[in-house]
Amino acid sequence: MSALRVVFMGTPDFAVPTLSAIIGHGHEVVACYTRAPAPAGRGMALRLSPVHEAANRFGLPVLTPATLKTDEAAEIFASHQADVAVVVAYGMILPKALLDLPPLGCLNLHASLLPRWRGAAPIQRAILSGDTETGVAVMKMAEGLDTGPVGMVEKLAITPNLTAGEAHDRLAVLGADVMIRALAALSRGGLSFVEQALEGVEYAKKITNEECRIDWSLPSATVHNQVRGLSPFPGAFTFADFGKGPERLKILRTEKMDLSGTPGTVLDDTLTIACGDGAVRLLELQRAGSKPMAAVDFLRGSKLISGMVVG
Repeated sequence: MSALRVVFMGTPDFAVPTLSAIIGHGHEVVACYTRAPAPAGRGMALRLSPVHEAANRFGLPVLTPATLKTDEAAEIFASHQADVAVVVAYGMILPKALLDLPPLGCLNLHASLLPRWRGAAPIQRAILSGDTETGVAVMKMAEGLDTGPVGMVEKLAITPNLTAGEAHDRLAVLGADVMIRALAALSRGGLSFVEQALEGVEYAKKITNEECRIDWSLPSATVHNQVRGLSPFPGAFTFADFGKGPERLKILRTEKMDLSGTPGTVLDDTLTIACGDGAVRLLELQRAGSKPMAAVDFLRGSKLISGMVVG
């Protein structure tokens, strides 16, 4: 494998393992593009993106342009004289003027089995929909949303209790490995691409707050998938009254139970709640202003007893 000159473009935690792997395998990252620092936390201080922080640790030049659609942005991009661009959850659309610049193209790592779950929230949507597998795909970027031809794919089984957070972490590591293999093949002219199928296209739209509230009239399988598909962020939630009025309660982990009752009713003293069909037992949850905790710890300080109704 010959070393490549790489422009890396990414923003969140998911992208960091790929950046680290590219450097670790001897490629030269000539520039790192990421989203600009944004206010975060209670003090709303500007916070660097995870990729920005990683790039600083590696001593890489970092760019945070507000747009890529100007002639100046194209000139700067061209000045890197990169062989290839690697894009992982960057958060900005690359215009055709940039896509055409690297001689070996622009490769995108996407966390789904394309063409299923193109778009912003592929990991969450796969679990919310009850999919039994997901994966990562390396595609050559084209104009359009995740429409380019695919060069490599690796699958990951979605086990019955796997959460979006767990899948995210596994896919980040798997994706880094796949991208390294793709770059190796690309460097020797051995990476071929296959156009995506026209059938089976699904769009993974952003998660809305309305989707996070649990509807206890739905079947237990649907509620269970909602909880794990939104855990740990943004988190499925319900409301419960602990004596001072309704309080938002985030549910982070559940298990399906073969019990029944009026939807939303607490069925026992181990946090089993009836759904429209079956029930779920709460295993991990979080009160507003508190840290996530296991059900057994939650019950020591919060009363959610048999007969109570949540919603």
